[in-house]
Amino acid sequence: MIQIYKTMGMKEFFKKAFSDMKEDAKAQHEVDKANFAAVKAESKAQWEEAKRTPEQVRTARNAERATKIAEARWREAEAEERIIDAQSNM
Repeated sequence: MIQIYKTMGMKEFFKKAFSDMKEDAKAQHEVDKANFAAVKAESKAQWEEAKRTPEQVRTARNAERATKIAEARWREAEAEERIIDAQSNM
């Protein structure tokens, strides 16, 4: 990389360097905007969740538990099928 800049004049070198910095700054700005939007949405979600009634919280928690139980049972059934397959192929 240094070799390339040695063949350039000082004017071209700085022109390229500032162009690269400008491009990097624009890309970082896009990243910052995306991160800001994500944090803003997460904050709003937390605020909306905090405004729920205790009954809504309980219902949501129960639904989440039911989903986790169903997933665990599905994983258990899959594992048992794999065990049967492995034992029958011995």
